Amino acid sequence: MSYLPEPLRGTEEGSFAQDTVARRLPETAQRILVENDLSIEQRLRLEAMQAEMPLGKLRLLHDPGAPDERAWNRAIRPYCQQNWLEAPWFFSETYFFRRVIEAIGYYQPGAGQGKDPYAWQKQQGWAAAQEAVYKAASLVLGWLGGAGEARAEHLLELLKTSLWGNQVDLSLWPAEQEDRPDHADVQQGEAFLLSDHAVQAAAYLINKPPGRVDILVDNAGQELAMDLLLAAYLLSSRVARRVALHLKPHPTYVSDATVQDVLDAIRSMRQSPGQDVRAAGLLLDEWLARHRLVLKPDYFWTLPHPAWDMPARLRRKLTGARLVISKGDANYRRLLGDRHWPFTTPFEQAVGYFPASLLALRASKSNVMVGLQPGQAEALAERDAGWVYSGRWGMIQFMEKR
Repeated sequence: MSYLPEPLRGTEEGSFAQDTVARRLPETAQRILVENDLSIEQRLRLEAMQAEMPLGKLRLLHDPGAPDERAWNRAIRPYCQQNWLEAPWFFSETYFFRRVIEAIGYYQPGAGQGKDPYAWQKQQGWAAAQEAVYKAASLVLGWLGGAGEARAEHLLELLKTSLWGNQVDLSLWPAEQEDRPDHADVQQGEAFLLSDHAVQAAAYLINKPPGRVDILVDNAGQELAMDLLLAAYLLSSRVARRVALHLKPHPTYVSDATVQDVLDAIRSMRQSPGQDVRAAGLLLDEWLARHRLVLKPDYFWTLPHPAWDMPARLRRKLTGARLVISKGDANYRRLLGDRHWPFTTPFEQAVGYFPASLLALRASKSNVMVGLQPGQAEALAERDAGWVYSGRWGMIQFMEKR
């Protein structure tokens, strides 16, 4: 990258980054303490981390034998003399969620091994999503077999349904919180699109020979259900030969999806009382069995690095995709290195390094953003003071890799 703005940090007075590190993350730790039956040792480790925040010094992980301990400690060393606010915001956030995994003993023998500390939140989120899942599954099942212009229209609606599914983010709005943004009605959401390249992306997919579509998955629950239904449509309508879901290898960011979350979602769909949801679950099960839907966990997606620092093995995998769909705010921030890009920077300029054609579907929950028109941010600020992080505004941004 020839030009790199400064990263966001929690030291920026009054910023969303500062609020996240000083308030929201300690509140997340408190929810884990309340929602889980933890041992005394697990509770003490979590409470000790809470007490460190935000002015305590960062430390290395103590998680012997964990597959990512060495990679994490290499990443932490440059910041060991800094506190939680002084380190880059993306680093502090991802570090917090990795420290949760250490605290509960996810990779250690004992009661915490393999335990998802966000399971209760995910269960509540899935239960609350059932109406939206029924509606989307009915549409997808009704559309299968369509061709030509109808396929393009269906794909446009599914891309936007997948985008607005990203508003259901349990790290920002817990399952019991009712006042989260909600544009489940795609038509209603049109007025809240900051940029919309859905037509170009759909045309690119339909007019190219079918290839592999990779999805950098974000949240479990409603968003994951919409992504799975998008995958089912891509495969069943032969827009894609294969769909690869890139997933987190362990629980993180409260609702980020793991392989287990995908398997649980498909099983729940198969067992649904709704006929269309059940049929969609059986269809997804079939695609899994035929290796046309593949699940790809990778530790890079839980490390604190920008996407341009992805390892060569991952770059080679993504290069083979016809299209990579990046879901959600955290993946978008990773694509941009979580830096202060001018909002009017062209999307293609900021992500030109990426190894494949790229489509970003993102409800904005942070002030990391590119691709806006001159004057657009200023006009939005007059209408909605918290527009960059409220989750009400969405982006569909596309880059075709030449």
